[in-house]
Amino acid sequence: MRPRTVATALLALLLPSAAFAGTWEIDPVHSTVGFSIRHLVGRVSGQFTKLTGTITADAKSPTKASVTATIDATSLTTQNERRDIHLKGADFFDVDKYPELTFNTKKVLVKGKDRFQVLGDLKMHGVTKSVTLDMTYNGQGPDPWGNTRAGFSATTTLNRKDFGLSWNKLLEAGGAMIGDDVKVTLEIEAVLKQDK
Repeated sequence: MRPRTVATALLALLLPSAAFAGTWEIDPVHSTVGFSIRHLVGRVSGQFTKLTGTITADAKSPTKASVTATIDATSLTTQNERRDIHLKGADFFDVDKYPELTFNTKKVLVKGKDRFQVLGDLKMHGVTKSVTLDMTYNGQGPDPWGNTRAGFSATTTLNRKDFGLSWNKLLEAGGAMIGDDVKVTLEIEAVLKQDK
Protein backbone atom coordinates (compact mmCIF):
# COMPACT_ATOMS: atom_id res chain seq x y z
CA MET A 1 0.00 0.00 0.00
CA ARG A 2 1.37 3.39 -0.94
CA PRO A 3 2.29 5.81 1.87
CA ARG A 4 -0.33 8.31 0.73
CA THR A 5 -2.98 5.58 0.72
CA VAL A 6 -1.96 4.51 4.23
CA ALA A 7 -2.15 8.10 5.45
CA THR A 8 -5.59 8.52 3.90
CA ALA A 9 -6.83 5.32 5.53
CA LEU A 10 -5.52 6.36 8.94
CA LEU A 11 -7.04 9.81 8.56
CA ALA A 12 -10.42 8.29 7.77
CA LEU A 13 -10.39 6.49 11.13
CA LEU A 14 -9.97 9.80 12.92
CA LEU A 15 -12.68 11.75 11.13
CA PRO A 16 -16.27 12.38 12.17
CA SER A 17 -19.04 10.78 10.18
CA ALA A 18 -18.76 11.31 6.46
CA ALA A 19 -22.26 12.76 6.68
CA PHE A 20 -20.72 15.91 8.13
CA ALA A 21 -20.28 17.85 4.94
CA GLY A 22 -21.76 20.89 3.28
CA THR A 23 -22.38 24.42 4.48
CA TRP A 24 -23.63 24.97 8.01
CA GLU A 25 -24.97 28.22 9.45
CA ILE A 26 -24.19 28.97 13.10
CA ASP A 27 -27.44 29.24 15.06
CA PRO A 28 -27.07 32.44 17.12
CA VAL A 29 -29.91 31.45 19.46
CA HIS A 30 -28.16 28.26 20.56
CA SER A 31 -24.52 29.36 20.38
CA THR A 32 -22.45 31.30 22.89
CA VAL A 33 -18.94 32.64 23.34
CA GLY A 34 -17.93 32.60 26.99
CA PHE A 35 -14.86 34.04 28.68
CA SER A 36 -13.32 34.24 32.13
CA ILE A 37 -10.43 36.22 33.58
CA ARG A 38 -8.75 36.53 36.96
CA HIS A 39 -10.03 39.34 39.18
CA LEU A 40 -8.13 39.79 42.45
CA VAL A 41 -8.22 36.25 43.95
CA GLY A 42 -11.20 34.98 41.95
CA ARG A 43 -12.44 34.89 38.38
CA VAL A 44 -15.10 36.89 36.52
CA SER A 45 -17.05 35.25 33.71
CA GLY A 46 -19.04 36.70 30.85
CA GLN A 47 -20.47 36.00 27.42
CA PHE A 48 -21.00 37.43 24.00
CA THR A 49 -24.56 36.44 23.19
CA LYS A 50 -24.71 37.35 19.49
CA LEU A 51 -22.66 35.11 17.21
CA THR A 52 -23.16 34.45 13.50
CA GLY A 53 -21.11 32.58 10.95
CA THR A 54 -20.65 29.70 8.57
CA ILE A 55 -18.88 26.34 8.73
CA THR A 56 -18.04 24.67 5.44
CA ALA A 57 -16.95 21.03 5.51
CA ASP A 58 -15.76 18.50 2.96
CA ALA A 59 -16.01 14.90 4.15
CA LYS A 60 -13.25 13.82 1.76
CA SER A 61 -10.89 16.63 2.78
CA PRO A 62 -11.65 17.62 6.39
CA THR A 63 -8.51 19.72 6.65
CA LYS A 64 -10.00 22.00 4.01
CA ALA A 65 -12.89 22.91 6.30
CA SER A 66 -13.42 26.60 6.95
CA VAL A 67 -15.01 28.64 9.70
CA THR A 68 -16.00 32.28 9.49
CA ALA A 69 -17.64 33.95 12.45
CA THR A 70 -18.69 37.41 13.57
CA ILE A 71 -19.32 38.35 17.20
CA ASP A 72 -21.35 41.42 18.09
CA ALA A 73 -19.18 43.18 20.68
CA THR A 74 -22.18 45.10 22.00
CA SER A 75 -23.73 41.79 23.13
CA LEU A 76 -21.12 41.41 25.90
CA THR A 77 -22.61 40.69 29.31
CA THR A 78 -21.17 39.79 32.72
CA GLN A 79 -24.52 40.13 34.51
CA ASN A 80 -23.38 43.43 36.02
CA GLU A 81 -24.48 46.60 34.26
CA ARG A 82 -21.78 48.87 35.69
CA ARG A 83 -19.00 46.45 34.76
CA ASP A 84 -20.49 45.86 31.31
CA ILE A 85 -20.52 49.60 30.59
CA HIS A 86 -16.84 49.77 31.56
CA LEU A 87 -15.92 46.75 29.41
CA LYS A 88 -17.76 48.17 26.40
CA GLY A 89 -16.10 51.57 26.82
CA ALA A 90 -12.77 52.97 25.63
CA ASP A 91 -10.74 51.26 28.41
CA PHE A 92 -11.53 47.86 26.92
CA PHE A 93 -13.53 46.84 23.83
CA ASP A 94 -14.53 50.37 22.75
CA VAL A 95 -17.60 48.95 21.01
CA ASP A 96 -18.61 52.26 19.43
CA LYS A 97 -15.37 52.18 17.44
CA TYR A 98 -14.99 48.39 17.13
CA PRO A 99 -18.50 46.89 17.13
CA GLU A 100 -17.48 43.44 15.86
CA LEU A 101 -14.98 40.66 16.43
CA THR A 102 -14.27 38.40 13.46
CA PHE A 103 -12.62 35.00 12.99
CA ASN A 104 -11.48 33.41 9.72
CA THR A 105 -9.86 30.01 9.32
CA LYS A 106 -6.34 29.57 7.97
CA LYS A 107 -5.81 25.87 8.64
CA VAL A 108 -7.55 22.84 10.21
CA LEU A 109 -5.56 20.00 11.80
CA VAL A 110 -7.01 16.61 12.75
CA LYS A 111 -5.91 15.74 16.31
CA GLY A 112 -7.97 12.60 16.96
CA LYS A 113 -11.46 11.16 16.68
CA ASP A 114 -13.78 14.17 16.49
CA ARG A 115 -10.99 16.49 17.72
CA PHE A 116 -9.43 19.28 15.71
CA GLN A 117 -7.26 22.34 15.96
CA VAL A 118 -8.63 25.28 14.04
CA LEU A 119 -6.01 27.92 13.30
CA GLY A 120 -7.23 31.30 12.18
CA ASP A 121 -7.11 35.08 12.40
CA LEU A 122 -9.05 36.79 15.16
CA LYS A 123 -9.69 40.50 14.71
CA MET A 124 -10.60 42.24 17.95
CA HIS A 125 -10.34 45.87 19.01
CA GLY A 126 -8.85 46.69 15.61
CA VAL A 127 -5.99 44.18 16.02
CA THR A 128 -5.63 40.91 14.09
CA LYS A 129 -3.76 37.99 15.67
CA SER A 130 -3.40 34.30 14.90
CA VAL A 131 -5.20 32.06 17.40
CA THR A 132 -5.72 28.32 17.76
CA LEU A 133 -9.04 26.79 18.79
CA ASP A 134 -9.10 23.29 20.27
CA MET A 135 -12.39 22.03 18.85
CA THR A 136 -14.51 18.94 19.48
CA TYR A 137 -17.23 17.76 17.11
CA ASN A 138 -20.17 16.68 19.30
CA GLY A 139 -22.22 14.95 16.62
CA GLN A 140 -25.32 15.78 14.61
CA GLY A 141 -28.96 14.93 14.27
CA PRO A 142 -32.41 16.14 13.21
CA ASP A 143 -34.37 18.78 15.08
CA PRO A 144 -38.19 18.93 15.38
CA TRP A 145 -38.42 21.44 12.51
CA GLY A 146 -36.89 19.30 9.79
CA ASN A 147 -33.36 20.68 10.02
CA THR A 148 -30.09 18.86 10.57
CA ARG A 149 -27.97 20.26 13.40
CA ALA A 150 -24.35 19.72 14.40
CA GLY A 151 -22.71 20.64 17.68
CA PHE A 152 -19.20 21.84 18.47
CA SER A 153 -17.28 22.86 21.58
CA ALA A 154 -14.04 24.84 21.46
CA THR A 155 -11.57 26.45 23.83
CA THR A 156 -8.60 28.77 23.62
CA THR A 157 -6.64 31.18 25.80
CA LEU A 158 -5.86 34.74 24.72
CA ASN A 159 -3.64 37.42 26.18
CA ARG A 160 -5.83 40.52 26.20
CA LYS A 161 -2.81 42.82 25.90
CA ASP A 162 -2.06 41.34 22.48
CA PHE A 163 -5.25 43.06 21.32
CA GLY A 164 -4.62 46.37 23.03
CA LEU A 165 -6.92 45.66 26.00
CA SER A 166 -4.36 46.74 28.56
CA TRP A 167 -6.33 48.67 31.20
CA ASN A 168 -5.54 47.61 34.76
CA LYS A 169 -5.23 48.92 38.29
CA LEU A 170 -2.24 48.32 40.56
CA LEU A 171 -2.94 47.08 44.07
CA GLU A 172 -1.39 48.58 47.19
CA ALA A 173 -0.22 45.11 48.20
CA GLY A 174 1.43 44.67 44.80
CA GLY A 175 0.31 43.07 41.60
CA ALA A 176 -2.58 43.97 39.33
CA MET A 177 -6.32 43.76 39.87
CA ILE A 178 -7.02 41.95 36.56
CA GLY A 179 -5.13 39.11 34.91
CA ASP A 180 -3.90 39.12 31.33
CA ASP A 181 -4.90 35.64 30.18
CA VAL A 182 -8.51 35.16 29.10
CA LYS A 183 -9.98 31.67 28.89
CA VAL A 184 -12.46 31.45 26.01
CA THR A 185 -15.09 28.74 25.54
CA LEU A 186 -17.43 28.33 22.58
CA GLU A 187 -20.57 26.20 22.41
CA ILE A 188 -21.92 26.11 18.88
CA GLU A 189 -24.96 24.65 17.18
CA ALA A 190 -24.97 24.87 13.40
CA VAL A 191 -27.78 24.14 10.96
CA LEU A 192 -27.15 22.46 7.63
CA LYS A 193 -27.97 24.84 4.80
CA GLN A 194 -30.49 23.23 2.47
CA ASP A 195 -29.98 23.32 -1.28
CA LYS A 196 -32.70 25.30 -2.99
